[in-house]
Amino acid sequence: MAKKPAPSPATAHALGDHQPGEGQVAPAGSRGNGDELHQQVEGDVTDPAAYLTDNFGHRISDNQNSLRAGERGPTLLEDFVLREKIFHFDHERIPERIVHARGSGAHGVFECTKAIPGLTKASILQKEGATCPVFVRFSTVAGGAGSVDTPRDVRGFAVKLYTDSGNWDLVGNNIPVFFIQDAMKFPDLVHSVKMEADRGYPQAASAHDTFWDFIGLMPEAMHMIMWAMSDRTIPRSFRMIEGFGVHTFRFVNEKGEGKFVKFHWKPVLGIQSTTWDEAVKIAGADPDFHRRDLFEAIDAGDFPAWDLGVQVFDEAFAKKQPYDVLDATKLIPEEDIPVEIVGRMTLNRNVDNFFAETEQVAFLPSNIIPGIDFSNDPLLQGRLFSYLDTQKSRLGTTNFHQIPINAPKCPFHNFQRDGLMQTLVPTGRANYEPNSLAEAGENGGPRASAETGFTTFAANDERNDPAQKLRVRAELFADHFSQARLFYLSQTENEQAHIASALVFELSKVTLDHVRARVVGQLRNIDEDLAKRVAAGLAIDLPAKEPAARAPVDLKPSDALSIQKNADDTMEGRKVAILFAEGSDKAAIDTLKGAIEGAGGTAFLVAPKVGGIKVRGGTLKADGQLAGSPSVLFDAVASILSDEQAKVLSKQGAAVQWFMDAYGHCKTIAHNDATQLLLDKAGVEKDGGVVAIEKFESVGTRRHWAREAKVRDLA
Repeated sequence: MAKKPAPSPATAHALGDHQPGEGQVAPAGSRGNGDELHQQVEGDVTDPAAYLTDNFGHRISDNQNSLRAGERGPTLLEDFVLREKIFHFDHERIPERIVHARGSGAHGVFECTKAIPGLTKASILQKEGATCPVFVRFSTVAGGAGSVDTPRDVRGFAVKLYTDSGNWDLVGNNIPVFFIQDAMKFPDLVHSVKMEADRGYPQAASAHDTFWDFIGLMPEAMHMIMWAMSDRTIPRSFRMIEGFGVHTFRFVNEKGEGKFVKFHWKPVLGIQSTTWDEAVKIAGADPDFHRRDLFEAIDAGDFPAWDLGVQVFDEAFAKKQPYDVLDATKLIPEEDIPVEIVGRMTLNRNVDNFFAETEQVAFLPSNIIPGIDFSNDPLLQGRLFSYLDTQKSRLGTTNFHQIPINAPKCPFHNFQRDGLMQTLVPTGRANYEPNSLAEAGENGGPRASAETGFTTFAANDERNDPAQKLRVRAELFADHFSQARLFYLSQTENEQAHIASALVFELSKVTLDHVRARVVGQLRNIDEDLAKRVAAGLAIDLPAKEPAARAPVDLKPSDALSIQKNADDTMEGRKVAILFAEGSDKAAIDTLKGAIEGAGGTAFLVAPKVGGIKVRGGTLKADGQLAGSPSVLFDAVASILSDEQAKVLSKQGAAVQWFMDAYGHCKTIAHNDATQLLLDKAGVEKDGGVVAIEKFESVGTRRHWAREAKVRDLA
């Protein structure tokens, strides 16, 4: 057999250049002004592989902070380290989105319900009743396009408003804060939460070593971790999540006066979540649960809607706060600045083609309209150029704006020409300006307008010296725990237990002991009881408290941060399963079904078999078979069975599990007398949510969280 030739020195050198490098076992660590961890080469190290460089061999001095004009100033485009890092990250995978790959979209309309011309000159907010089309894409973050809908994950909430002034893309999430403060760290965050590089798993999950290793070293992420471990990240439906712009933006009025603004989308149906056990079982029963729910609701005419709210404030308010309003890991409590509702968005049309619309839609935070402007938030500043680059890469052409789902619905004219997949046919010679072709009778093309064109808000002196070029963070960014503590203490006892249990579950998947200990040590800065509960759940000693760069301050709890405190007692948007079989009472089923639908809910008939089933009073066709319609897919359940069929079903595991899960997930269970046999077999005990059929209307609109302590151990 011929001997395999050795690789050439040139090949070996090239491969070596593209490896991470051995570095040091324990690099020296130091903390910056914002308490960011800088891991640096220590002493006189001769091995070139120990030094972090860019792709051209330039050694990097700071891998934590973008270069900005002043401590709180905008990020500078000259920062080649940031550009290379972000651009390389944007191009890592094609054509699937790097993050937010699994998405679901729909068309709709936005209507201004309260004009605010004194605050902004944004055309869509000038007159009550003004409308524009919208397209919304909901998504998970960590998983690929083929993953499931219900993992514990942040949900993307991106809205494209096709206004008469151009497209306005409000590209946010269902959580008002984020993991990191500076765009420099976004590739690191996503690398840590994605599948581990050497093994390609886990998919769409944060419960693994690399994510929690990163989090334990990044205390700025701890506020977001409280949200991520809460029920916000296991939502019941896209129709029942809030949306947030995350960043601080700016309103600018006709006089050129500016104020800060944060954007909120409030679901008309209210916020709802699942339990973790439900989320896991739903993934197996219906991987497309959220996508199907959104599509079917719109298809049935139950159009989901959200109110657009704004929190508006000035620099005087910002100066007084114990946090920095430019810090994306912080929120402004609604008790401090109430959310003012200015519009409503209604989704009323499903996409015609998933690929052409949901997959090809391209959102750009840089798409704003006159009256909306950016702040110096360093995370936002990085997003402003990252998104354009990644969309060009993913969609394969600089002309992606011509794809119908991305094209504005107002006229657009410029001198940009050619490019891959150019579909427009510009005429004439005018592809530059200034030009004087009009003097010769030719079309000279469009021109800029100082009066009506977009102008950037000029002031850049809010507690900032724009003359400096610095890789630093403002000192107030170093308070990582006050708002995390605020969030945790704002929850009900039941919700706090869910957060503690989620942390125990996630950290139990971490195999590195020091990572688990470090995270629990960080939790001690949030709440001692939380840290003790998590340590007990992991069966580890309570570790030492991790040092905090700034001691947390106690902030007044905010009820607006709790799902359960704000639960709407309504049947609208809820889906109720009615179990029946041969011999069931059709009149009773029809009465219950009518009551559910009359209250705005959806009734779904479940039976051991589909098709025409003989019941007392006629025949009924089931919407779904029992084995394929587990109770995790519904908000409440009811059962109307005959004595004979109850005996038959009591011997079937799927039927017993149907009630066992509904009980364990704290749902209302309404039943007739014959069903009691099944309830006893499933271990269902009588309580305020286990009632006779006749009482369903009074309790069927809510969960019964007082039951949870009886059905599972919580941390």
